Amino acid sequence: QVQLVESGGGLVQVGDSLRLSCAASGRTFSSGTMGWFRQAPGKEREFVAGISWSAGRTYFKDSVKGRFSISRDNAKNTVYLQMNSLEPGDTAVYYCAASPRLYSWHEYDYWGQGTQVTVSS
Repeated sequence: QVQLVESGGGLVQVGDSLRLSCAASGRTFSSGTMGWFRQAPGKEREFVAGISWSAGRTYFKDSVKGRFSISRDNAKNTVYLQMNSLEPGDTAVYYCAASPRLYSWHEYDYWGQGTQVTVSS
């Protein structure tokens, strides 16, 4: 089993930045894929960004390209989502996810509990 714990959410203003963290523990893997998803009220959960553990290859939802970045610290088993120029449409619960499969951008086996991000105008 892999445990994922997100942190870093909060209430910010339009144009502000936030950095989310996801700490993995348990049966972690040196390869595979980590991802961030979000779910806004009344909407389905959607993919935001992903990164491969080994090479650090990244993949993003089109609407966040240029504003969000994803990175990982293999030594700390932690993945980060840096969010800049936040917009009201970014308001959602953000979830971290893990997959043992490489480049599994949209399919994950393990999920965190989520962290709330609210962007106020």
